[in-house]
Amino acid sequence: MFMRNSLFFIAIFLLGMFPLKLNASEIQHINPPSWWVGMKLPLQIMVNGPDISSYDVTVKNGNGVKVTGIHKAESPNYLFIDLEIPQNAKPGTYNLVFSKDGKSFEYPYELAARRDGSADRESFTTADFIYLIMPDRFSNGDPSNDSTDDTTEKANRNSLGGRHGGDLQGLINHLDYISDLGMTAIWNTPLLLDDDRHGSYHGYAASDYYQIDPRFGDNELFKEFVSQAHNKDLKVIMDVVTNHSGTKTYWWAEDLPFQDWIHQFPEYTGSNHANSAILDPNASELDRTLAENGWFTGGMADMNLDNPYLLQFFKQWALWWIEFADLDGYRVDTYWYNEKEPMSEWNKAIIEEYPNFNIVGETWISQTPAIAYWQKDNNNHDGFNSNLPSVMDFPLLNAANSVFGKPHSETNGENGENQRRGRRNNGAKALYDVISQDYLYPDVNNLLVFTSNHDTDRVGDVVGKDIDRFKAMMVLFSTVRGIPQIFSGDEMMFSSVDPKTGHPGLRVDFPGGWEGDAFDFFTEEGRANADTDFNGQPIEKGMRKELYDFSKNLFQWRKNADVIHNGKTKHFIPTNEGYGYFRYNDQDVVFVFINTSESETINVPWSRYSEISSGLGSGRNVLTGEEITITDDTQVGPMQTLVVEFKK
Repeated sequence: MFMRNSLFFIAIFLLGMFPLKLNASEIQHINPPSWWVGMKLPLQIMVNGPDISSYDVTVKNGNGVKVTGIHKAESPNYLFIDLEIPQNAKPGTYNLVFSKDGKSFEYPYELAARRDGSADRESFTTADFIYLIMPDRFSNGDPSNDSTDDTTEKANRNSLGGRHGGDLQGLINHLDYISDLGMTAIWNTPLLLDDDRHGSYHGYAASDYYQIDPRFGDNELFKEFVSQAHNKDLKVIMDVVTNHSGTKTYWWAEDLPFQDWIHQFPEYTGSNHANSAILDPNASELDRTLAENGWFTGGMADMNLDNPYLLQFFKQWALWWIEFADLDGYRVDTYWYNEKEPMSEWNKAIIEEYPNFNIVGETWISQTPAIAYWQKDNNNHDGFNSNLPSVMDFPLLNAANSVFGKPHSETNGENGENQRRGRRNNGAKALYDVISQDYLYPDVNNLLVFTSNHDTDRVGDVVGKDIDRFKAMMVLFSTVRGIPQIFSGDEMMFSSVDPKTGHPGLRVDFPGGWEGDAFDFFTEEGRANADTDFNGQPIEKGMRKELYDFSKNLFQWRKNADVIHNGKTKHFIPTNEGYGYFRYNDQDVVFVFINTSESETINVPWSRYSEISSGLGSGRNVLTGEEITITDDTQVGPMQTLVVEFKK
């Protein structure tokens, strides 16, 4: 009995002398999982664990690194810790000591050194051409992770809306293809964990903001992907979502830190999707509230960025991925659905840390003034400044679809969905009208201009698989002001499996990305031999190669055309369906003429352009490489283009 009592008291004594080892039941999540010395943004660590709010927290042997504040949430299972990190702090592992009732345990927390020049990193600019990839649909480089034990949805390539197995290794395997095409940047749709029971492949309903989905790889492989992309002179833009997360799948879903962590209603309430309510000084509070606070879909809980702890969480999350993975830019999904003032702070926090960093927001709006409202430093009626550097030029996409889209009945029948924005209206004037409103933007060059993306109609569907219309569209988006982006496969005029199936049907797999595919479009031979479309119908053999070669020639030319990157624009009101515009600087001039007529050949009205064309002499036809002298007798056929570069 004496021996047992002695051992008991010795054990109690030792427990008091030595901290308890970390137990998985003590801390379940800690965000951000690490940090860096030399960051400007103050650090607030969110800790999640059973009854963690009852603990006190200090830093053991911090040498200046110390806890300056502890904040409890409404749930007892969260704690927010303010950590002060002097600029001269030494990188290393610091132990957070959690104490309660005379007992304690330690949690190691890393403060790493930043890479040289991290704060001054460059970002994507007008000199770039962006390749948008939906990773699950691009290439399956590692079949072993198609389905995993720790995720719900399993791979099923036979399901249009299912997981198909594309992953980070597949991206790494085809970086040469992307670079050879003439691309200089990659934007992937979200790669973070999305553990929805079905339809999780798109990634827009995150289940953990700090974890790459294991069906794509892991955090370290993502870091390796970015590094290898940089080795190929390719920048990486991460797609992020601040407006919503997975409704039931996020680990905090059943135990929110605060009840206003997300927007909650007595019953499901969706957004009214009315951007006008955000901008309109006469809008009702009801409409404005539903626009910002209503849920995007039932499977995506709407985040409340007015909660200061959540806003801080998102600021740190953004900086963490930039620093951890060495990112080059962000694309923000459903941008205007977020609370606008907190998002302005979010942008500002990123730019203060990385002054050259570019962020583009998805501003899916049809009116140019409404899009311009969201760009940084716009002269808004209410004095609001978004601090968002770049916005997406949906009006130009809509005009291009209108001009180059085949008539509705020629493509998919009277009930076809793909031409809902593809009816012709006023021809070339539609393009002119969009560009004529450039004065509304504070930085017109920092617009994202795009042929399509993962949510819009495929280029092949819009143009009715017409090669001339396709080429004209590629010329337009490769030569106008702004930063161009195509969706993977646009270079070969990909079309939907079936436009009536919506998103799953247009997000087709890239042929050759899976072992056993009938054709490999990553190779010249595969492109040359392809004779079947995505819907199983025959196509002209060699068409894919022709379109790829055309696109590559155009994109590679743009890569080195500074006059397109930074030049000014001068355009002329279209006559006879011909739209002519010039991109120019002190050294070079590029002339672009697009005949948008469906049947008429047009003479280029060269003398009408004399204020800029006079004295240019002969130039080089960019599309053919031939020397050319343009006169009023120069003709351009229906849905044909002319691109000529001149030296002043």
